[in-house]
Amino acid sequence: MTTDPSVRRRRGLITLVVMMATIMHALDGTIANVALPSIQGSLSATQEQVSWVVTSYIVASAILTPFAGFCATRFGLRTTLSTCVVGFTIVSMLCGAAQSLDQLVLFRALQGGFGAALVPVSQAIMMDTYPREEQGKAMAMWGVGTMIGPIVGPSLGGWLTDEFTWRWVFYINLPVGILCTTGILLLVRDTPHDRRRPFDLLGFAFLAIAIGSFQLMLDRGQQLDWFDSIEIMGEALVAGVSFSMFLIHMLTDRQPFLSRDLFRDRNLSVGLLLTAITGLVLIVTATLMPPFLQQLKGYPVFTTGIVLAPRGAGMMISMMLVSRLIGRFDARVLIGLGFAMCAVSLWEMTTFTLEVSESRIIWNGVLLGFALGLVFPPLTTLTFATLPPRLRTEGAAINALMRNMGASVGIAVLVSLLARNTQENRAELVGQLTPYSAGWPFGRVMPGADSQMLAVWDAEINRQAAMIGYLNDFRAMTLCTLLVIPLLLFMRKQVLVR
Repeated sequence: MTTDPSVRRRRGLITLVVMMATIMHALDGTIANVALPSIQGSLSATQEQVSWVVTSYIVASAILTPFAGFCATRFGLRTTLSTCVVGFTIVSMLCGAAQSLDQLVLFRALQGGFGAALVPVSQAIMMDTYPREEQGKAMAMWGVGTMIGPIVGPSLGGWLTDEFTWRWVFYINLPVGILCTTGILLLVRDTPHDRRRPFDLLGFAFLAIAIGSFQLMLDRGQQLDWFDSIEIMGEALVAGVSFSMFLIHMLTDRQPFLSRDLFRDRNLSVGLLLTAITGLVLIVTATLMPPFLQQLKGYPVFTTGIVLAPRGAGMMISMMLVSRLIGRFDARVLIGLGFAMCAVSLWEMTTFTLEVSESRIIWNGVLLGFALGLVFPPLTTLTFATLPPRLRTEGAAINALMRNMGASVGIAVLVSLLARNTQENRAELVGQLTPYSAGWPFGRVMPGADSQMLAVWDAEINRQAAMIGYLNDFRAMTLCTLLVIPLLLFMRKQVLVR
C-alpha cells in the first residue's frame, strides 16, 4: 500500500471530483419534485402535464444507464465522464431557461440522458484509482454522494424555490458542473479503451424499450389506476416482450450489448438484488416521510427538511466508521448487521401514531441512516470483489440501474398500496362509527347538526385511515429487508486485510 503523500492527495481530489458528479445526478432526481407546484403555475400546466418533468428525467436516465458501460469501454472513463458532465450542465441551464412545458420536458429528458453515466462511471473511476485493499474505504467516501443526494434534494429544492424561483433548482448545477469538469480534465487519467468494440444496436434497442416501457408503467400506474388502464396494459406487454427478446438475443449473439460473463459472477448477481432492496429502502422512505409529516403531522416544508436531515448525519457517521472496518471484518457480517438495523428502524416506524414526537422521528431517522451507511460501502465492494476488471464499468452501470429500478418499483408498489389501503381503512372506519358508538366525539348529532363539526370528524377519519396505510407500508419494507439477509450466504467473502 502506497504512502506517497502526493498520490494520496491526488486520490483525495479525484474522490471529491467524482463525488460532485454523483451528487449532481442524485440531487436532480429529487430536487425538482418540490418545485412542481411552482412550475405548474409558471408554465400554466395541469398536474398530469407537469408530472412529465419528473417522468422524462427518470425514464431517460433508466434507458441510458446500461449504455454508459459501452461508452466507457469504447471511449474511456475520462472522456465519457467529462462529456456527460458538460452536457448535463448545459442542459441544466436550458431547463432553467425553458419558456414552455414542452421545452422543459425535452430538456429534462436530455438531462436524464447525460446524467445516466455519472454514477456508474464515477464508481468505475474510484475502483480504478484505489488499490483493491482500499476500495472499501473509497466506496464509503463515494457512497456519501450517492445516498445523501436523495435526502438533501427535497429540502434544497424547497429552499431554492421559496427564496428565489424554481429556475434556480436547475441553475445551481452550473458552478458544480464547471468545477467538476475542470477537476476531471486535470486529475483523471485516461483508461484503456476498445475503439473496435462493435455496438449491438439490436440488443440495446430491446433493452431500452423494455426499461422505458416498464418505467413508464411504474410512474403512471397509480395515476391511471394500473391495469384498468389500456395504456398501462400496453406498456406492461411491450416491456415483457422486449425484455424476453433481449434475453434471447443476449444468449445467442456473439457480441451482445451486455456481456454474458457479467451474470456468471455470483457476487454480482446476488449483489444486484441486494442493491435493489437498498435503493428501495433509501428512496421509498425518503418519498413517504415528507407527506406523512406535512399532511398528517402538519409540518411546514422547511421543518420537514430539518426533521429528516439527521438521517444523512447518521449515514455519514456509519460510512466513516465502516471505511475503517471493511478490510478487517467479513463484509457479509457488516451488510447483514446493516440490514438487521434497517429492519429494526422500519419496525419502529410501524409503531408510530399521529402523536409521535419529533425527537422520536429524528432518532429513528438517524438509526435508519446509520444502517444504510453500514450496508452500502461493503455491499458495493463485495459485489465487485470477484468481477474481472474488464467488466467493472458494465457491472457498475447495471448496479446503478438496479438501484434505481428497485427504488422505482418500491415507490410504485408502496405508494399504490398506501392509496388503496387508505381508501379501504376509511370505509372500514366509517362503517364502524355511528352517532351511538362509544367514543363518538360530537355527542348525538341530529340531521340539522353543524356541518363544520362533521367536516372535522371526516378529516380526522381520513387522517387515521392514512396513518394505518403508512404503517402497512412500513411493515412491508421491514419484511423485504429481513427476507434478503439470507442471500448473503451465497456471496463469496473478500480477502481480509490484517
